[in-house]
Amino acid sequence: MDAAAPFLALGAGRGDVDLTESDGAPFALADDQEASPARRPSQSPAEAAILASGLDVAPREMPALIRRVERRMPADAETVRTALIETRRRAWIARLNDLANRAGRNWVRRAEAETAAGTIRELEPDDATLLAALDAAIASRLRGLGPTPEAALEAIAAELTETGSGSLSADRHAALAREVAGAFGLRDGAEIDFLDAAGAVESRRRREQREAADAARSKRREEVQRLRAWERSLVDSRALPKLLGATEREVLRWVGQGLIPIARRIPVRGKGQEKWEFDPKEVTALRPQVQAWRDTTGRPRDPAAPVVLRPGRAGNAAIARVAALDRYAGHFATARALNRRITLVTGPTNSGKSHTALDRLAASSSGMALAPLRLLAHEFREALASRGVAASLVTGEERMPVPGSRHLAATVEMCPFHNPVDVALIDEAQMLGDRDRGAAWTAAIMGAPAREVFVLGAPECATLVRRIARLCDDEMDEVTLQRKNPLVAARNPVGLGDLQTGDALVAFSRRDVLDLRAELVKRGRRVAVVYGALSPEVRRAEAARFRNGDADVLVATDAIGMGLNLPIRRVVFSTLRKFDGEARRDLNSQEVKQIGGRAGRYGQHEEGIVAVLAGGGSPDFIRAMLSAAPTVPEDPRPLVQPDADIIAAVAAEIGSDSLFGVLARIKRAVLRADDPNYRLADLTQAMAVASAIDGVPGLSLLDRWTYALCPVDERDNGVARLARWAVEHGAGRPVPPPMAGRLPAADRAAREELERAEKVHKRLVAWRWLALRFETAYPDREAALAETTRLDRWIEEVLRQQRRSKLVF
Repeated sequence: MDAAAPFLALGAGRGDVDLTESDGAPFALADDQEASPARRPSQSPAEAAILASGLDVAPREMPALIRRVERRMPADAETVRTALIETRRRAWIARLNDLANRAGRNWVRRAEAETAAGTIRELEPDDATLLAALDAAIASRLRGLGPTPEAALEAIAAELTETGSGSLSADRHAALAREVAGAFGLRDGAEIDFLDAAGAVESRRRREQREAADAARSKRREEVQRLRAWERSLVDSRALPKLLGATEREVLRWVGQGLIPIARRIPVRGKGQEKWEFDPKEVTALRPQVQAWRDTTGRPRDPAAPVVLRPGRAGNAAIARVAALDRYAGHFATARALNRRITLVTGPTNSGKSHTALDRLAASSSGMALAPLRLLAHEFREALASRGVAASLVTGEERMPVPGSRHLAATVEMCPFHNPVDVALIDEAQMLGDRDRGAAWTAAIMGAPAREVFVLGAPECATLVRRIARLCDDEMDEVTLQRKNPLVAARNPVGLGDLQTGDALVAFSRRDVLDLRAELVKRGRRVAVVYGALSPEVRRAEAARFRNGDADVLVATDAIGMGLNLPIRRVVFSTLRKFDGEARRDLNSQEVKQIGGRAGRYGQHEEGIVAVLAGGGSPDFIRAMLSAAPTVPEDPRPLVQPDADIIAAVAAEIGSDSLFGVLARIKRAVLRADDPNYRLADLTQAMAVASAIDGVPGLSLLDRWTYALCPVDERDNGVARLARWAVEHGAGRPVPPPMAGRLPAADRAAREELERAEKVHKRLVAWRWLALRFETAYPDREAALAETTRLDRWIEEVLRQQRRSKLVF
């Protein structure tokens, strides 16, 4: 039997083999040695086959090599050689990444290194061989990024900037352009022309972005200085008698009546008091009214009465009157002209809140259904269609008009405030308390121009909705529903191996969801996943897999707590704590009820069960949260935020074209912290966008305000991306949609590639949102939709893969 035999037959008359490891030397057979089971009775057939191959194997490689050969038994020398190449491939990938980093090629991804290493057939390739394979892999990727070298260069440069992989210096950009030229086979004059043109475009872009950033910083400094100068000009109450020619008693009475506006209130630490300051220019302008005030009977001014404003720049009080956020309900003139009646329908999940409201909406001659998510807007449209009513659809990034239809399904932010209808439905009203989107629900409930307004939500929303009804002077009815079947806490924690068909395992991060999925797939379970980064289309596809029985277990974030109707028998929390954007904390009762309430769909299960994974917390905590009374919000005042009309009015009042300046003044002046009725929504992200794009020429103030409203992820460099797009828009050049380039086969996709595809999808959502508002600047909507669809299908296919894969999960 020779060395190429399928495996080494032990006890077949061969000599002894010395397998002693010495000084890290590779395992090898000496020319005069023969193997014998007598010397190594524990020697496995795989180890024997390796020794028989005559290949030099380092001791550290031997364990992994044995495992690979074992899976291929019987193994000849060529099989062992292939297994050894696979064993060494990880070191080659690390070496390629190191070589790329040393060369400053930060556009090289691990996927290219893996592809390159996979083409190597030598056992000990040198760096030149490795780099040649890497160059070929990169060239293939570059050609897949676009149909032309210009498109490919634009795509990869944007990817580097957007993903935070590192900005490109001018030299690195030129080096990347040379690689792109090589990938597309450009030579001689064609290559020179391409490199010259690419360099010119990049130089212009850098110059324009630098100039826009400088202008934005300059504007911000001016606005800050203007605000500080105004604050320094303020006076306290002791100056008022002289400014108005009045007595101190008269001044105090007029301040109390609201006739003299307070410009700024400064809390006095430790005393529970405030120091009031006044704008001397604004106070002096009131002097002609003093005699009329003295002639009155002392009645305070009606705060709802219109105020005649003088021309010119104003202090905070005048700005507040212009913005009128302290009289926000009056901002919605169409709704206030209607005799509205609000019906608040509260209840836990699975209580049938939407059924009656949808029936009433479908029976009306006109109406709208407002949802928190694009996915739910689609479901409302389908629910109306099932009742024989065709409805148009409007969301942030899509329009689906139905000619002649007088019904609309939309996301809450897209509520049409000027088109009266008979019935409006506003879902998930507990979102009123959400710090990021709560103001949109305030506006929708206050401004929905309908005679009948159905507001649906968890019991926790009742306090805020009642406050809104009072502020709008609307009649209000309340309907309280109970869950149709019981929801109970499991007695004991659930082990991962004890999950059953129909269970939903809930985690609170994408990483945890994918880690749990990987572990379950390893155990032979068929798994569907739902988390926030997935598009509505992919979420629905994954939900359908679970619903149809193609998946045994659903692993999801709290994204399932809103909208998806699923046949979940039992909800199992992987943990009872979550990071809420500021801190890691225990789940509150509303979260446990909202998410856990997805268990036990009525008509499919007699009861819903809520449990916790072993090691994730105590079942007693779940039991306490399920039985807890609805919590009262810490601050019962609804959130409000400015709209385009308010932005324009404040800008005119302060005489500024700076969006940052307008937002800063609104934040400082429009709604005081102790306003009894409203609180100002968080303007942090809008101000960040304003700071980045205030210096872009070619964009109006309201154009910049539209950019500030665009849904972007700051963790994904969203603000910087908006600034780059705004520069192109302002210069009159079309903004191309983000592209993902060539995608690997779904069954070979790494988690990194899945995450990258999800991020590109989110960028496309922002691009399509802007395309609906700036059609000329964002013209290639068909390409954006096609890329969105392609990514949806690819992500769906990746998640459908159920076999265990080291690369994927």
